Amino acid sequence: MILKNQIITNIKIESVNDIYKLKPFLEDGTLKIHKSQIARELKVDRRTVDKYINGYTKPETRNWHDCITLFYDIMAELLSDRNQQVFYYRKVLWQYLVDNHDFTGVYCNFCHSLRNYPEFDSYFRKGRPSNTNQVTVRYETPMGKQAQLDWKESIPFTLSSGETIDVNIFVLLLSYSRFRAYRVSLFKTQDIRFSFLDDALETFGGVPDEIVTDNMKTVMDEARTEYSAGKVKNKFQPFADDYGFKVQPCIAGHPHTKAKVEAPMKILDEIRAYNGKLNYRERVELVTRINNRVNAQVNQGIGRIPLMYFNREKAFRNSLPADTIRKPYQITTNTVKVNHSSMFYDKGCQYSVPPEYVGKIVSLQVYDGYIPVYCNTEFITIPPLSSKKLNYISEHYAAIARKSHIFKDEHIMDRAKENLEIIGKVYDYE
Repeated sequence: MILKNQIITNIKIESVNDIYKLKPFLEDGTLKIHKSQIARELKVDRRTVDKYINGYTKPETRNWHDCITLFYDIMAELLSDRNQQVFYYRKVLWQYLVDNHDFTGVYCNFCHSLRNYPEFDSYFRKGRPSNTNQVTVRYETPMGKQAQLDWKESIPFTLSSGETIDVNIFVLLLSYSRFRAYRVSLFKTQDIRFSFLDDALETFGGVPDEIVTDNMKTVMDEARTEYSAGKVKNKFQPFADDYGFKVQPCIAGHPHTKAKVEAPMKILDEIRAYNGKLNYRERVELVTRINNRVNAQVNQGIGRIPLMYFNREKAFRNSLPADTIRKPYQITTNTVKVNHSSMFYDKGCQYSVPPEYVGKIVSLQVYDGYIPVYCNTEFITIPPLSSKKLNYISEHYAAIARKSHIFKDEHIMDRAKENLEIIGKVYDYE
């Protein structure tokens, strides 16, 4: 094997990589080397000059250490088929380890190390569709011009109690700064959408000129297509008029039109990593932490931190409407105490709950003609609004009667219906 020698043919020093040429003169003492003068001219430390004279060369690749070894057992359990937690992306697993297991490795090192563990790396390669052939046109909007709206709907989530619920996550994102606001709900009704929009715009401190949305049923009566402008829902257009923004629907089948908000929604797949670990309140708190984290991190699309550009954009947003206009769109939470009749009051009317909640404080929210009732974050019941003074659900009344032991078990439902006919009822009982 013939190796090429590096023979010095000149002693011109233009960078630290040329300093090695001075070593022969230093060894035989034929030339005095003024290391401090060389350091000043090259604008480096004198110790750097000394290091390069002795033959140091900068490595072409970085040294890295395997940051996974100490966490192998934890990762094996998390990525096991037996585990109900789901990690859609490597970034989700890395963030979970950082947040819950004191992992300190940087993300790029983590991904590099992961390739050395096929049993883990293959987990993230299953059924991943390729979109490398898709072409999209990038565009940006000026400050205050646009926000993009989306819902991540019906996400199945297993609570720590073992109960599986479907949750919906709302996001409104400012197109210029990429600052966003997430909100969580068990329902996805029009009233909830109005309340979340009002809350997000209040967080933003103003209203953009337009809001881009897809053709969701709570916004559009007729979808926008390449040949039709579509039709905004009669109830949503007055909301847009009241707040002073233009509704800009995407063309159906072209989700890349609002790609700025589509991509951040993938971040919310992180919540699947906590399946079976959190109750509902903790889950809402998790979404809030994710929200604050992504607003404080460098956005890869624009290379800047959303939170830092958020206040700069604030001056270009339009003012919020008066409180009298906003109030009908806001959903407020009231707390009441369940009385000894296992009922609670709302605007002079009483509604029943199961008897185990007697004496407890419950939370109420009124929207879409119904009253969802919660104890802490546990859903109890959802009676319709009524003008009647007493509103019993027959199952609740029967449970109250069973607990009071005034009827025999086999006659409870019949006697309950008889009594409800006397005291008045809100539903038609069968």
